[in-house]
Amino acid sequence: MFAPDSTPPVISVSDLNRLARLAVERALPIAWISGEISNLTRAPSGHWYFTLKDAGAAVRCAMFRNRNQCMDWRPENGMQVEVRAQATLYEPRGEFQLSVEAMRRAGLGALFEAFLLLKEKLEKEGLFDPSRKRPLPAQPNCIGVVTSPRAAALQDVLATLKQRWPLAQVVLYPTQVQGTGSADQIAKAINTAGARGECDVLLVVRGGGSIEDLWSFNDETVARAIAASPMPVVSGVGHETDFTIADFAADVRAPTPTGAVQLATPDKDEWLHRIKQSRLGLRTNLRRRLDFLGQRLDGLSRRLEHPRSRLDNQSRHLTHLTQRLVLAKQSRLARYRLYVERLGDRLTTSAPRPGHTLARINELQRHLGYLGRMVLQRRAEKLDSLASQLSHLNPQAVLERGYSIVRDKSGHILTDSRQIAHGEEIAVILAKGSLDAKVFKREPG
Repeated sequence: MFAPDSTPPVISVSDLNRLARLAVERALPIAWISGEISNLTRAPSGHWYFTLKDAGAAVRCAMFRNRNQCMDWRPENGMQVEVRAQATLYEPRGEFQLSVEAMRRAGLGALFEAFLLLKEKLEKEGLFDPSRKRPLPAQPNCIGVVTSPRAAALQDVLATLKQRWPLAQVVLYPTQVQGTGSADQIAKAINTAGARGECDVLLVVRGGGSIEDLWSFNDETVARAIAASPMPVVSGVGHETDFTIADFAADVRAPTPTGAVQLATPDKDEWLHRIKQSRLGLRTNLRRRLDFLGQRLDGLSRRLEHPRSRLDNQSRHLTHLTQRLVLAKQSRLARYRLYVERLGDRLTTSAPRPGHTLARINELQRHLGYLGRMVLQRRAEKLDSLASQLSHLNPQAVLERGYSIVRDKSGHILTDSRQIAHGEEIAVILAKGSLDAKVFKREPG
């Protein structure tokens, strides 16, 4: 480190401890260390100081407040624990110690590993799929509770229910919530609630405890029973920092048993407030409606007339119309009289002289007689021409020249030998008389 002939530099104790701390932290990475707690001290500042020891050695440890305040359990002297810590040196005193970041009870590593493996297995099966989650009923009439009858969690649930939603009926499905065989009992209670189908929502609850105490809710049987429940399930196991497999399988996870009740029920006070507001709104709307109808009734009352008053008004109106009719009649008669007088004056003025009119009439009579004779002569000539043409077209004249008309039994005129069959009867019309005959032979035309 130093040259052979050079004098080693002089450093302070602070620099020495700082260099030692850096060397220790670089050489020893963060690791999990197991041991027994002793000489535990909780400082007023919130920091914890203790010794971690085993049969052969001990080491001083410090766990500062920003780390220990995240723990949901309190360590005590004599506990076997596992700490995740950084080996370091406390520079002011030059003491080797561990700076603890996390702490768990000894043996929890294996449990946590089993927890992760089961969670991964069920997650791959889709048991935790968000699409499977069902909404909770807005106003449950019956609430099922799966827990121990002696558990404090049950009392918390009942007290919260009484405060928030006392209308709901509560059905307890008793079960052991920790210890040997408790997982099978919990699953059986959940299946019983589903088979009976008497509740709208099911609460699976338990108070806080260690991971060992809550381990029954990390059982695969319990998770599958929750997933198979025909009704929505709310899981409220342990404290807010506790997570179990049951929480992931449930439709809703609550941080505590009390939180499970709060999620599953509406707030009575809030509903009472809403009802009160609705009542006030209804009363206000009703008052406005009554005021509107009252104003409308007043308006209609003012428009309503007494029948006598209405008859008087109509009588006056009829009299007025009668007077107008009389005046209109007199005015029209006066106009007609004036018109007739004017026509008489025009007729008198334009009347012809009698002698001239008589000569004109005689002339027109002579001309009319001539035209009449001419028309009659032309019509007679036309009539003779038409009679001559008609005589040529007269069928009787054709018959008299030796022709005849042949009809079948239905009276239809035959023009083709194919219209009659061999042996059928026919009628032959001659110029004078007729013959009934039968067809003995046919020849095509």
